[in-house]
Amino acid sequence: MLITTLLFLTTLFVAYANGANDNFKGVATLFGSDAATYKSAIALATITTFAGSLCSVYFAEALVGAFSGAGLVPPAVAASPEFLLAVSAGAGATVILATLLGLPVSTTHALIGALAGSGLLAVGSQLNFAHLGSGFFAPLLLGPALAVLLTVPLYRALRNISSRIGIKRETCICVGARQFVPVRQLQYHAGLRQFTMPGSSPAGVDIAVGTPAYCVEKYAGGLCGISAQALVSGLHYLSAAVVSFARGLNDTPKIVGLLLVVEALDIQIGLLAIATAMAIGGLLNTRKVAITMSKKVASMNDGQALTANLVTGFLVIFASRFGLPVSTTHVSVSAIGGIGLANGSVDKGLVGSIAASWFLTLPVAAAIGALTYGVLGYFPLN
Repeated sequence: MLITTLLFLTTLFVAYANGANDNFKGVATLFGSDAATYKSAIALATITTFAGSLCSVYFAEALVGAFSGAGLVPPAVAASPEFLLAVSAGAGATVILATLLGLPVSTTHALIGALAGSGLLAVGSQLNFAHLGSGFFAPLLLGPALAVLLTVPLYRALRNISSRIGIKRETCICVGARQFVPVRQLQYHAGLRQFTMPGSSPAGVDIAVGTPAYCVEKYAGGLCGISAQALVSGLHYLSAAVVSFARGLNDTPKIVGLLLVVEALDIQIGLLAIATAMAIGGLLNTRKVAITMSKKVASMNDGQALTANLVTGFLVIFASRFGLPVSTTHVSVSAIGGIGLANGSVDKGLVGSIAASWFLTLPVAAAIGALTYGVLGYFPLN
């Protein structure tokens, strides 16, 4: 009884850590492009991720079994609460550490590392390395590559299409809190060495030269009688909701798999508890990762952010449907990085640091998982 209670609590801890590190990733482009405030973005992420979590038991059940250890270690070990407790401890500790450092890492990656480390200590050479490579590592490596390869050409294609139908970008400045003024509308008075807005007094508006990060791009023109900016903004919000929904759909069953051995727990009750823990983690502990994802990887406008979300949503939903354990984090960061490559704004140093944290996730989670399993072997809780 004690071991199953601890397994349930540590699984909720994994869910909390997942929410803290992952919940904002679906809406990072909204906050990063200044289309939404932090509070409104995290509210949208929480609601749509929770909805995805609730739907996951019906649409992504293949992932539940994949992360229970079945096929990776012998059935007797996969059915052991001690083994799954070690896996959840390894994954949860790794993800929460990265969250405190503001690094967007993958809970999927951490779970795989903990499964491998705990399994290697438990069964040694009986660990199914072939399944580990084809069933886990291959999708993880393929996800980021596909995200970049799809994002860059899609962005360029959408940019060409929008230009042909008369939708153009305008660089704006922000006057006051919310009033955006296109640069072309400003009038320069050489004698006063000042800019003025149309209809304003000659006193004008002092303009300081800053970095491109402080310039705001909006869209001029329209399509079928709808303002281009309103259309892009609406689609951007919709895509962020889809990505967050897809994240809940993809991540929740992976964590639920840790609870399969708790026979006294109804799987739907466990799913609801995990979805709630994920939501709480996102609300309380996600700001550092949110700033990294939204403001530091690359600069983007609404249209560029929409492109990144379309790619992320497509890849994650596709993977969830076919039980492929891709990482929403890897796909989302890579899509945003792809936009940065296309518009020249990517912070290569930060991307390198994030990539290093991804490589470290596996051995750190494996070490903690193996250590936990070893301690449980010396001090059994039954």
